[in-house]
Amino acid sequence: MDEAIRAAQIMVVDDDQDTVAILAHHLRREGFVPIEANSGAQCLKLVHENEVDVILLDLMMPEMDGFEVVKALRDNPETAEIPIIMITARDDLDARAEGMRLGVSDFLAKPVFRRQLAGRVRAQLEVVETARNATAAMDRLEAVKNRSQH
Repeated sequence: MDEAIRAAQIMVVDDDQDTVAILAHHLRREGFVPIEANSGAQCLKLVHENEVDVILLDLMMPEMDGFEVVKALRDNPETAEIPIIMITARDDLDARAEGMRLGVSDFLAKPVFRRQLAGRVRAQLEVVETARNATAAMDRLEAVKNRSQH
């Protein structure tokens, strides 16, 4: 129940501090709690220190690009299910195809507008909630089935 009360925590990952500040401001205005990261490495560190509900991830970053971050997140069972929205100025089909192959949940092209951002984040939060509800329902059905067999 506490999770439903807690404001969703959204990690913003971009090497451009101005972009991080703008996206964090948009998120705060929509009632979310932003967690700011300026690199892929910082994202991977902070995701283990915070309860992150959705990650907004820049594709083109130095040292570790967005694809490498997605791969690291998806390879770790603790972070594999966190929805990732790739934010990029590079809005081409090859980038989208690679992102989808790696497990990116959605894409947003820069510049990102507040309402569009809020809608996409809420959609990912709803997908997670629907999956949780489906899992809980399956668990209840399994428990009923097990009780009826005994």
